[in-house]
Amino acid sequence: MTDFIDAEGFRANVGIVLIRDDRQVFLGGRTGGRGWQFPQGGVRRDESPDDALFRELKEEIGLEPADVEVVAFTRNWLRYRLPRQYVRRHSNPLCIGQKQRWYMLRFVGTESRLHFDATNEPEFETPVREGIYFKRAVYARALDELARRAFPNDPPALPEWSDQEKNLRNLVRRHAEMKANDHG
Repeated sequence: MTDFIDAEGFRANVGIVLIRDDRQVFLGGRTGGRGWQFPQGGVRRDESPDDALFRELKEEIGLEPADVEVVAFTRNWLRYRLPRQYVRRHSNPLCIGQKQRWYMLRFVGTESRLHFDATNEPEFETPVREGIYFKRAVYARALDELARRAFPNDPPALPEWSDQEKNLRNLVRRHAEMKANDHG
C-alpha cells in the first residue's frame, strides 16, 4: 500500500463533498452493493492532500479540476476508527481508522461529465441518499463545518441521519458518564 498511515494508525484520506448550485449533494452507491459514501480516497506518501483530492476526483467520478470550484475545506483532519472487523490487523503499519481532510467542491460542469468508469475498478454505480453507518459521524461533522463556511448566512440543512447520529453519540456519552458516576 502506498497510502500514508500515521504513527497512531490512521490512514490519511481526502473526502469530497460535491454540490450543485441548487445545493444538492452527490453521495454515491458503491459497486457491488457495498454501501454508500462520498467520493474519498487515500493520500499517497508522495502527494499533498490537494493533489490527492484531484486524483481521487478523476479516479472515482471522472471529473477534472475545471469541472469544479473549491468552496471550502476542513481546517483540521477529521478522524474515525474502523469497526473492529475492518481493522487491518496484518498490515504494517497497523491501520485502525482514517484521518480525513474534507473539501466542498461546487460542480460547475454538466452531469454528462460524471463518469463512474474512469478506472478499471470503479467505486460507484449510482447516486444514493444515505451513508455507510460507521462513517456517518465524520460525514455529519464535515458537512456541518463545510456548510457553515461555504454558506455563512444561510447554510443548507444537514441530512436527516446526521441528527440521529448526533443523538446516538450523545446517548453513548451520557451512558458512559452515568456508568463512571456509578463506580465513583
